[in-house]
Amino acid sequence: MLKHIPPILSPDLMKILMEMGHGDEIVIADGNFPSASIAKRLIRLDGHGVSEILKAIIKFFPLDTYTEKPVALMQIVPGDPVTPAIWDTYKEIITAAEPKHCKFEWIERFEFYNRAKNAYAVIATSESAIYANILLKKGVVSPEEYL
Repeated sequence: MLKHIPPILSPDLMKILMEMGHGDEIVIADGNFPSASIAKRLIRLDGHGVSEILKAIIKFFPLDTYTEKPVALMQIVPGDPVTPAIWDTYKEIITAAEPKHCKFEWIERFEFYNRAKNAYAVIATSESAIYANILLKKGVVSPEEYL
């Protein structure tokens, strides 16, 4: 056991987060996302939702400051009457952790799948909200942040 590591972050997930380099992307996927068929590296966090995982990860995960929009969400399919309330929760979590780098982009569904195929890893969750997938681009840690 280690101190100050949220128990939701498994050893496998912590290893993945440490291995990732600048510009690598990770997807936290909802329960409907085809995680197993898309992922290069799959981390299963069944029984958990995307928001709680995002909240735990963002404490350790620097967002890319060299990219205008380091966070991506799956765009609503035209004609779908859904308004994902979970997006407001994501904005709150990311703004609290990274207020200067909390810009989002919305990616068409199949383009999101393509980005996910190239992501370093996909975290599969039991999130029941639709359009709850989120992609994060990793940034750099400055020397001051090491301590």
